[in-house]
Amino acid sequence: MLEITNLVKRYGQNDPVLKGLNLKVEGSSVVSIVGASGAGKSTLLRCINRLVEPTSGSIKLNGHELVSLRGSELRHSRRRIGMVFQGFNLIDRLTVMENVLSGRLGYVSFFQALTRRFPQSDIDRAFSLMERVGIAHYADKRADQLSGGERQRVAVVRALMQEPQILLADEPTASLDPKTSQQIMSLLQSLASEMSLPVLINIHNVTQARMYTDRIVGMRHGQMIFDGEPKEFNQDALDAIYGGIESPEEDGGDSGQQASPAPEATA
Repeated sequence: MLEITNLVKRYGQNDPVLKGLNLKVEGSSVVSIVGASGAGKSTLLRCINRLVEPTSGSIKLNGHELVSLRGSELRHSRRRIGMVFQGFNLIDRLTVMENVLSGRLGYVSFFQALTRRFPQSDIDRAFSLMERVGIAHYADKRADQLSGGERQRVAVVRALMQEPQILLADEPTASLDPKTSQQIMSLLQSLASEMSLPVLINIHNVTQARMYTDRIVGMRHGQMIFDGEPKEFNQDALDAIYGGIESPEEDGGDSGQQASPAPEATA
């Protein structure tokens, strides 16, 4: 279970990007985070995996505090947090298999990593996962020869090779066409169920959030203003997150600020 309590992230002397956020993600649930650009969605994910340092608050993964970790303890903890990026973050000149096996770098020695000599058990698991997502026949193909959807599947398998306790996905479909986006979201939904793996997805596409996730968290100005099932995510919630309606949690603000338009199918 991921448990976030009173999470604050401030850059310099600017207003906080995250303002005392509280969130729990558990079981095999798929949770989507929606909100306009600048709402704090990506910052939230990057605080969880410590790509950015939280200013204050608590982030616990299965009871283990992540915020206070440093050095080797932090590296070991990151092995249990899988991450899928919008831009795939693959090494183009390496093969699919080599990219997938890079998900095991936190578990092997420096020499094994340098020479790419991974245990047979890792290779077997890589083939099994690649077969599951439909890319096993690309094992020896360079990553830069794949389509966007195929590259994202490689990225998903690489994250799963870490044997994560939670999977984070930062706009995993933003670079893909609509059909491929639906395939990737369906894949993440299926994998969460099969592996009893909680998945937290930062996504702009509200329609996909409704279709493929169990729970929607809506953010505005660094605060969570909606948390419920997709069937509860109605027009009022949409307006509060993307429109000109201020949420009860927000105090003050510039009343003359122009509101962002409410999104349609691909907000």
